[in-house]
Amino acid sequence: MDPATFIRHNTAISAPSLVPEIRLHLATEISPIWHATEVILARGAVPPPFWAFAWVGGQALARYLLDHPEQVAGQFVLDFGAGSGLVAIAAAKAGAARVLAADIDHFAAAAIALNATANGVEVDVTTADLVDATDPCWEVITAGDVCYERPMAKRIAAWLPALAGRGCLVLLGDPGRAYLPDRGLRERARYVVPSTLDLEDRESRDGVVWEVTAL
Repeated sequence: MDPATFIRHNTAISAPSLVPEIRLHLATEISPIWHATEVILARGAVPPPFWAFAWVGGQALARYLLDHPEQVAGQFVLDFGAGSGLVAIAAAKAGAARVLAADIDHFAAAAIALNATANGVEVDVTTADLVDATDPCWEVITAGDVCYERPMAKRIAAWLPALAGRGCLVLLGDPGRAYLPDRGLRERARYVVPSTLDLEDRESRDGVVWEVTAL
């Protein structure tokens, strides 16, 4: 199935609780879309639909960018592990000169494109694996909720501080995931983000915006 068609058929346009300015194609319940993607997953076509939910870390980071547009205004922003594109869209709304949303999932890429259009902003999308890559054009790096699994957290543990060492502003949104680095982080902001027991282990979590520092 075409990713955009699948997304339209299995989501509804709604606003994340902490970021009502932005509307996204989101799953209304976790089970139906998970089951729907499992059917396609069995054919080897699509990974789990992480792009269909506004995760706590991403909401906190998007809220921070909208509240502090000077952090990205006029800058080239790379949003890594972009998922739904929430943070990328927030960066565009905050006045970034260019936004590149990176996610290796082709369904996420389709969701980002649909969501950017729904919000009237321009966001470039790539499905390339950018870990360990560098680009002199990147000025701000954002990443929301990317420390939920050890392999991913391990891969970015050296890369993000290295980008900070090159002069990039690196912002990480996280609600206290198990594999969040225990050093090289400076807290920028903290928000109480409503959630559901389907997605989290409680009805709200603290979403923290961290600045990643050079090690």
